Amino acid sequence: MMASQLSATLVPALFERNAAEDFRHSGRTVSLALSPRDDTVALYASPNTDTHAMQAQSAAYARDHQYVYFANRTQAPLSERRVFVTDTSVIFAAVQNLVKVSRAKNVELLQSEQDMRAINKLANDYTNFCKECCLYASQNITRAEQLQYDAEHYRCLWTCFSLFVVLYIPEPGYEDAPVGDELMEWLNTHFIQPSTQEGDELSSQDRPWEDPAFWPYLTRTVLRGLSKASAFFLDVLNTHPSSYLQQLAPQLSPLLTSHPRLHHFSAEKDFAIASRRWKDKVKTLRLELDRVPESERDDGFENWWDRFSDIVGTLEGRGDVIKRVCVELDADWKEVCSAWGIFVDTRLRRQDLPEIVAQVLDEMPSDPTDREDMIHSALFLGKPTQVLTEAAHLDVWLAAHLADLMEAIELIDSEPDDAELSRRQHYIIAYADYLRTDPALWRITVDYMYSCGDVGRETADQVLLRVPLRLDAPTNIDGDEAARIRAGQLVGVLKDVNETCFEYQREEIRRTICRIAAQTFIGEKKYGLAISYYTSAEDWVGLGRAVNLVLEEYIEQGPEQFAQLVANVAPSLQTLRTDSGANIAAPGVFLHRLMFAIRFAEFHQRRTSGDSQGAALDVVSMFREEIVPQAWWAVLLCDALELLQNGDTMLFSSGDACTLMQKLEKVHIMVGQGSGADYLPVLCRVTKRGERYALQRLEVVRLSLARYYARCGAIGVGGRSSGWSY
Repeated sequence: MMASQLSATLVPALFERNAAEDFRHSGRTVSLALSPRDDTVALYASPNTDTHAMQAQSAAYARDHQYVYFANRTQAPLSERRVFVTDTSVIFAAVQNLVKVSRAKNVELLQSEQDMRAINKLANDYTNFCKECCLYASQNITRAEQLQYDAEHYRCLWTCFSLFVVLYIPEPGYEDAPVGDELMEWLNTHFIQPSTQEGDELSSQDRPWEDPAFWPYLTRTVLRGLSKASAFFLDVLNTHPSSYLQQLAPQLSPLLTSHPRLHHFSAEKDFAIASRRWKDKVKTLRLELDRVPESERDDGFENWWDRFSDIVGTLEGRGDVIKRVCVELDADWKEVCSAWGIFVDTRLRRQDLPEIVAQVLDEMPSDPTDREDMIHSALFLGKPTQVLTEAAHLDVWLAAHLADLMEAIELIDSEPDDAELSRRQHYIIAYADYLRTDPALWRITVDYMYSCGDVGRETADQVLLRVPLRLDAPTNIDGDEAARIRAGQLVGVLKDVNETCFEYQREEIRRTICRIAAQTFIGEKKYGLAISYYTSAEDWVGLGRAVNLVLEEYIEQGPEQFAQLVANVAPSLQTLRTDSGANIAAPGVFLHRLMFAIRFAEFHQRRTSGDSQGAALDVVSMFREEIVPQAWWAVLLCDALELLQNGDTMLFSSGDACTLMQKLEKVHIMVGQGSGADYLPVLCRVTKRGERYALQRLEVVRLSLARYYARCGAIGVGGRSSGWSY
């Protein structure tokens, strides 16, 4: 089993090795706080004296470097356990889907043979995984990692789950069939008696009946229905010194090999008839046995008649004999109950089993110190609530998955309690909290939580919000996932979280996660990605903030750096335009502001690359399309100055020049009316001067525009317009 005590190392160390005394003299101690939600513990250094005393001692209590260490009292799944919980989660998901589909059809699971067959298969899948893990853990091989749980632990899970399937989820059609054969098969599979070694030792002897282990071995093989082993040792008795035993043994052997078993018959009626005929033959053997004289019943080593009589009494179905024999063989109540359905009541059904088991347990109680035995007895007694209580102490995995199946087949109530959780949900969430000890298992964790109503959904939402998205900029060869995300792909953890939100219809959580991703990209100045994720989150305030930061780059870094940063933003604008006609309707103010940032960057790209004509067209079209914010009018006019002063080429028509003049005059008029704060703040920040200097810059633009317009009139560029229309 797993170690009951776990140790943890504090990193960075709270104090150096062998420095505990110095730590104590510093006026500090180690304190802890328990989480009210789970098994998390917070450790931290705290003062163990009052502040004045610490000051008097000149204690080195550094408040500026106070560490809080978080640990969990439950060890995270490791090694084979991690594989086990991961693989069985697939079965859990299949059970949830089956129940969901059944409810959608408005069909009761118990009333559908097809659904019950599926539940039986899935329950057996759980059993097989427990078996496989047990066999793996029992192998004597060199392992890369030490086992977290030993083979004995998985053996306990295997026996408990397989018994649950036998008693509560039989194959469809066998619900009302006698259960004796299945119980004996379960017993022989998990609690092997007698051992093969005992049989080998006895078979190697010429006179095995002289060995004290002979009759107990033969009795055990009969009790367990091991007819071949029984027949072999009965044949050995042909050389026994008692002529009576030599005659009786050949009569007993065919009775054992011909013992009717339910699985040999296609109809229960035929099985019942064969059982009655067989019992008649046993009665005949009893009559023969009773004729043996008292003086011939002992062979000098053993009273063979008593031993033989116990075997015949077992075949007769005498419950008192079976109980006494089991006590003598050091067997427990499980063997009595399994044999009961084979010999005493061959038509014993599942619903009748608790009454018989209760009587047996009165005389042969289960072991209260053995958790596995307590689970077995609760299963036999038909007490599912007690089963779950005991199972939770053995392994929270067992309790959770048993509870899940129990609610599906209506063994436990599905109504919520005062905590708004059903019994099943309590155990499922407890198991999910165990899975949370390993953050990498978040996908499985939320699968379990989302199956637990509103409480589970709210808890799962918090898990999703705290999944590390691995969005940090790649710094080495392991940063492929982050690099692909920056290339615009939805991959890795971010994709998985996104898909999980869609699967469970957690749209608000998906949007929040998109906002978190957008904020990460904002910090890296990946504005195109940030705007894309803000759009996906429909966070228009965040989108506006991102656009403002894009424009801020122009103010802080200048036009060249600004143009480079905005280069990847254009696809986001196209997405917004496309989505505005579909499901996402971005407010127009943000669209126009983003459009301006992109067009403004394109203008500077053309200007710096030598495409002066394209740059001039950008300036005029931005003003005419009215996408330039008022605060940026002055900046754009000043940036267009060098185009106006281009002596080689006339880049603007007279009409274009009029448009620029209109905007310039509007700025002067509004500033003159006291609205300078609406039109000049950006230019003031760009020039790093005040409003007066900004107006001086605009005067230069006014002069250049007047000269340019005069040139237009002189050489007829673009034709004379109808005049200034401002």
